[in-house]
Amino acid sequence: MYLHNLLFVAASLLGGTLCTTASAKAAPSVLPRQSLLQNLVTFDEHSLIIRGERLFIYSGEFHPFRLPVPGLWLDVFQKIKSLGFNGVSFYTDWGLLEGDPGTVNLDGIFDLGPFFDAAAEAGIYLIARPGPYINAETAAGGLPGWTLRIACRLRSNCTEYQDATKLYLATVGRAIADAQITNGGPVILVQPENEYSTFYGETEFPAQSNREYMAFVEQQLREAGIVVPFIDNDNLALGYWAPGTGLGEVDIYGIDAYPVRYDCSQPDVWPTIRWPTNWQTLHEEQSPSTPFSIPEFQGGTGTSWGGVSQDQCAALVGPEALRVFYKNNYSFGVKLLNIYMTYGGTNWGNLGYQGGDSSYDYGASINEYRQVWREKYSEQKLQAQFFKVSPAYLTATAGNATNGTYADTTAVSTTPLRGTNRNGTNFYVVRQANWTSTAPLSYTMTLNTSSQGPVTIPQLGGKLSLLGRDAKVMVTDYDIGGLNLIYSTADIFTWAKSEGGKRVLIVYGGEGEVHELALPLSAGQPSISSNAAIKVEQKGATYVAQWSVCASQQTLYFDDANLEIRLLWRNDAYNYWVLELPAPAPISNYSSPSKSSVIVKAGYLLRTASISGTTLHLTGDFNTTTSVQLVFDPMDKIDSLAVNGYPLRKHRSNKDGLVSGTVVYKAPLLDLPDFRRADWRTIDSLPEIQTGYDDSLWTVANHPNSTNNQVNVSTPTSLFASDYGYHQGSLLYRGHFTANGQESTLYLSISGGWGFGYAVYLNSTFLGSWLGNDADPTNNQTFRLPSLPLKSGVPYVITVLQDHMGQDEEGPGTDAVKFPMGVLNYSLAGHEATDVAWKLTGNLGGEAYIDKTRGPRNEGATYAERQGYHLPAPPTDGHAWKTSNPLTQGLTAPGLSFYSTTFDLNIPTGYDVPLGFAFANNTGEGAYRVQLFVNGYQFGKFIPYLGPQFVFPVPEGVLNYNGTNYLGLTLWALEANGARLGKLTLEPQMVISTALKRTARSPQPAWEVRPRAY
Repeated sequence: MYLHNLLFVAASLLGGTLCTTASAKAAPSVLPRQSLLQNLVTFDEHSLIIRGERLFIYSGEFHPFRLPVPGLWLDVFQKIKSLGFNGVSFYTDWGLLEGDPGTVNLDGIFDLGPFFDAAAEAGIYLIARPGPYINAETAAGGLPGWTLRIACRLRSNCTEYQDATKLYLATVGRAIADAQITNGGPVILVQPENEYSTFYGETEFPAQSNREYMAFVEQQLREAGIVVPFIDNDNLALGYWAPGTGLGEVDIYGIDAYPVRYDCSQPDVWPTIRWPTNWQTLHEEQSPSTPFSIPEFQGGTGTSWGGVSQDQCAALVGPEALRVFYKNNYSFGVKLLNIYMTYGGTNWGNLGYQGGDSSYDYGASINEYRQVWREKYSEQKLQAQFFKVSPAYLTATAGNATNGTYADTTAVSTTPLRGTNRNGTNFYVVRQANWTSTAPLSYTMTLNTSSQGPVTIPQLGGKLSLLGRDAKVMVTDYDIGGLNLIYSTADIFTWAKSEGGKRVLIVYGGEGEVHELALPLSAGQPSISSNAAIKVEQKGATYVAQWSVCASQQTLYFDDANLEIRLLWRNDAYNYWVLELPAPAPISNYSSPSKSSVIVKAGYLLRTASISGTTLHLTGDFNTTTSVQLVFDPMDKIDSLAVNGYPLRKHRSNKDGLVSGTVVYKAPLLDLPDFRRADWRTIDSLPEIQTGYDDSLWTVANHPNSTNNQVNVSTPTSLFASDYGYHQGSLLYRGHFTANGQESTLYLSISGGWGFGYAVYLNSTFLGSWLGNDADPTNNQTFRLPSLPLKSGVPYVITVLQDHMGQDEEGPGTDAVKFPMGVLNYSLAGHEATDVAWKLTGNLGGEAYIDKTRGPRNEGATYAERQGYHLPAPPTDGHAWKTSNPLTQGLTAPGLSFYSTTFDLNIPTGYDVPLGFAFANNTGEGAYRVQLFVNGYQFGKFIPYLGPQFVFPVPEGVLNYNGTNYLGLTLWALEANGARLGKLTLEPQMVISTALKRTARSPQPAWEVRPRAY
């Protein structure tokens, strides 16, 4: 995903509000299986075909590297599966895996094997996206820092760059190849490179050199053993890589889009220029032999320094946007749709780029804490489950959207998708022509049916209802297990038919909406539940039912058809879960049109279902005492329920004899630490400004030139940090000079990325600081030196401590990721530039980083980090350590100290208790910056005067939920009066009774003496 430089071709996205499509063309033939390298994943112009069965691939983006706890990956997969999704798309981050050139680390939290295993256990197909470049709001777009020294253009056919990718592509490619469906694994598609069309800037077609590079990446992956189809995500929608376009073409062409854009400060304002109008036209022109695919579509957006909260980003792409924009995608006949992000996670360990804070919650359906309480999760579930029971959609062809053709008002826009199945099922995507309107509309619809011909709806009088910022998928001649639903104006959630012939249909709408549906007379005279206000009349050869949606459930029974129809308020439908039952291998837990499912009404979350004898076994999560009601039994034999291994006492049967029970929730007592009373130890983490500090082991800045092609070196030798192997966290510079008594000012030009800051010292004298903002990735500043002249002939040292916020992402056709971090220029009054000799440091070892467990970006330049004191069990009894509390004492002068303490947790088993470290904005006591380390993992960079983040989630597995935890903080005071923390608490976000077992801890090696640490 490309957050800041996402481009669209104006012709494809600007214009009116009508969805248009090209004139009908001859349907291309099915892609011959023999043209692929395997026969398990095939496709035609309609859809993917997995093991001979058509599937709508509905997937969610989830990056394992943003949740460094392999034991929790199954949790996220199951929550995505419970949405009704059958796929997950994921990146791998080259920069995290090969931080040390020549060594690709796929061990521990970077091992992809548990990720693949968890996907298979949950029944999730995977779309692998190894890059090499991934973007993804990661530092340098996922390129390792050492590649920034490659002199030629990155992401090109330059030999030096291509050679640099070979080990990574071979190693990760083999890991993905081993997990392909052909080897019994979950991987069904692979995407080489990422949004590569942005690389061309304004060029109309890719140059031959670009095609050579794309072909090179594909060839490397093929040589690693990839045999499943290649897919791409063309965010310029120009068809560059579609089949038949030449060198570098992929098997399945796809586009991506973020039409709601990224301004979370006004979540109610939808941009109008990004409404797609002709994607189907473009697809038929560019890639008619492949299914219309959107490998990335907006599921939220990220936050940035100085911005607003993740909750506002969730509201920007909230349930209304999902109804309008996602259903518009369906109107184009999309058959592969991936939502970016569905679970975002955390930019822990400095892995993010300069435009993002520590959170990567992304306002996604599953939040950073792995919770599913956002309404958009439930809305997504309603939509995705519909397509699992609508096979006619998979071969339907999209028509033209028109205003007023089907409706009696031009205020309503309708796009038909005409079915090619036996029944001739049609789908009609209905929305307001002014799709940003918040006002409700009343209207009638005229739809064609096979048995009745054109029918004007509602037939029983009155008008249909369409709320503002809403859309419907109406159907005609829709098959319900052999029974023809002649039409429904209400959205269908799901339907099912049991072995004994019982049918259940669930439809829903917004409260107060008027809806109608019709069934043939053969379904029998319907009866109505006692609490319902449903009007039923015979119209010709049909029974027509009309109702107004209300909060209480209304039910229709067609006994002759053995059919129960639940007419639900949308918010009530949120509590329904459709759970697939396991099948024999090789389908197992993967989705298949032939599988049976149960429908259960419960509450917060249901995960899995299985039947043993006459008992339905469910697993799920509960945040309150909850009634569990079996709505549909595919076997017609279930007479008891068990939840999370415990049998439920049957307390009643509904009209059809289906069982119910109650899960009793009882919140546990939690004993969480009080950090104001904790035993804190501290050590000065800026000894570099003290007299006599020895920097003999530091890196000498002696490169006369730089390979960087973004900024020319303006100093006698390069001071760009990446030239010396330092790429993240924080940077330290020491400039040595001998005074001549003429020094009055010091000028510095420093680069650190949006939100960065720095502090400058002359020996131990604080000269000043730059606090940073959300607009300036660089800053120029002149400091006045002490009023008394420096002593001529005496050596002095300039010390600069700066934040490094992560390299930018790639720009179109540029090497923007190479923009240097560190000191860009300097001048010292009374001196030539050559009079100052510079040394620098970053994380200990630079690219030969010490902590292989937590990866190459987890540490920065501060003294405590170089010594490894952020790791558990440092030698806090040493003479340099003191007792001091950052909440009650803190710093009384500018500087940086490291604080550490331990605390115990004892979270009861059977509960998922997501925890976050909460800080407060007390910048009135001094501007400061904090790094949060938990058991050695850097899990937050807190800048209270910028925000937006004040609570930092840390997952179980990084936190030891039943034992001792180590907490470390760097507290950096940037102003003369020092700083202290106003608040630090460990807070539960929700206490959930869960089926999850206690998660194994991620590896947490403790402190050891680091040889040659300085």
